[in-house]
Amino acid sequence: MKDLDKLGLNNIKEIYHNLSYDELFAHEKANNEGYITDNGTFSVDTGIFTGRSPKDKYFVNQDPSNKYLAWGKVNQPMTKETFDKLLAKAKSQLSGKNIYIQDAYCGSSLASRKSVRFVTEVAWQAHFVKNMFIRPSESELANFTPDFVVYNACKCVNDEYKKDGLNSEVFVIFNIEENIAVIGGTWYGGEMKKGIFSMMNYWLPLENKLSMHCSANVGKDGDTALFFGLSGTGKTTLSTDPNRALIGDDEHGWDDEGVFNFEGGCYAKCINLDPKNEPEIYAAIKRDALLENVCIDKNGVVDYSDDSKTENTRVSYPIEHIPNHEPTLKAGHPKNIIFLTADAFGILPPVSKLTKEQAMYYFLSGYTAKVAGTERGITEPQATFSACFGEPFMPLHPTVYARLLGEKIDKHNVNVYLVNTGWSGGAYGVGKRMSIKATRACINAILDGSIEQCEFENFDKFNLAIPKSLDGVETNLLNPINTWSNKDEYIVSRDNLANMFINNFKRYEDVAEGVQFSKAGPAI
Repeated sequence: MKDLDKLGLNNIKEIYHNLSYDELFAHEKANNEGYITDNGTFSVDTGIFTGRSPKDKYFVNQDPSNKYLAWGKVNQPMTKETFDKLLAKAKSQLSGKNIYIQDAYCGSSLASRKSVRFVTEVAWQAHFVKNMFIRPSESELANFTPDFVVYNACKCVNDEYKKDGLNSEVFVIFNIEENIAVIGGTWYGGEMKKGIFSMMNYWLPLENKLSMHCSANVGKDGDTALFFGLSGTGKTTLSTDPNRALIGDDEHGWDDEGVFNFEGGCYAKCINLDPKNEPEIYAAIKRDALLENVCIDKNGVVDYSDDSKTENTRVSYPIEHIPNHEPTLKAGHPKNIIFLTADAFGILPPVSKLTKEQAMYYFLSGYTAKVAGTERGITEPQATFSACFGEPFMPLHPTVYARLLGEKIDKHNVNVYLVNTGWSGGAYGVGKRMSIKATRACINAILDGSIEQCEFENFDKFNLAIPKSLDGVETNLLNPINTWSNKDEYIVSRDNLANMFINNFKRYEDVAEGVQFSKAGPAI
């Protein structure tokens, strides 16, 4: 195999390089790595790690990349010596084994894509990245040279983490200058996906290209829409639309040519998956897809309502499993941008139209709720502010991404909306989650332009423009105060949430953009 000696592994038994789906399926069965469902989909368990482990993510603190990284709780520093020690430990774990090597592209734009090589001793992890990244052609594989290498040594732990000053025996570490990432101690497939996303979020903005945690689709007339939001807010569900071609469900770039997908597959939540509400995703779960942490009976039947393992049950599948996808994984500049938020307090309206200044404010705020199971230790929705709707994956300062977004909104005259997929009629535990039907109606009105014909009113305290009526949505839902039985409690909760926004945004007021956009937030 080309460049094998550069991997630094010893005494490899067998190298399984770029196996086909059928070959991977055969290896998964032979290795007893999981279960086969009644429709032939392979399913695996990821152990105690059913979500990302963000406190165990580190970047090597070295020149020149350390001049660009925004150090803090998200981007924690690690010494070069510690990285090298853990890299050696991972290589030792992978040596003397059967090894799976999968080569893939990240980025459908030829001007922006990166070539990534994944090295693991687990067949289903090779299957996962084959699903999630762009699959090179045979001729491209013949000349494949990796820009970046990921060593997934999930069976390896760092027993000396306390001595090394780290959080736990788990490690997800990056050396930007050497173009290497190493994963140890966690089996969760999403670490590979989000690790490369983090790197794209480092590389692209330095080329004046915007990297985005969003889904995207395009209409028959070429009108592109972006859906920003954290896990569980509806990016995958709402962008998978039978009337619009799916560009991608989670990670995209935006350059001078338009929008392009980073990935070649989708990673959808499965909890309470219903073929009536999400028929495209349900139908995508078939051979070549890969289920994670779902509950299966002795006949191979999946119970999608069972959250006994985790609420973060998942399926990865090649984007080709969505019949109505955009084959090029690219489209033109967006006409509409939609910020999705799961408001756990039941305060925000189901849909609001934003000014450019408000768009920047809510982009930087990134308010939502962490959904149960997405991260270790989260057992019920918790309010959070995640800059750019993806702060855990942003190595640079959030205002870098916000400035690029603002420039593109201005240049291409993009409409921006805030859509609440969270609660109504009260906070979590009292109110009810917005129905997919009502949210779909809001999204459809944005995409077909009919929302522009609505009469709008001001949403108090937040000064957002909300429609007085909208086809397909109960009128009383449009202004949240109408859904609360106790109006006084609503006002107190509304003001509390407004103060949370204000206090959170103070962290951006040390830069000019922060001071400017803070004026577009809730009134004091």
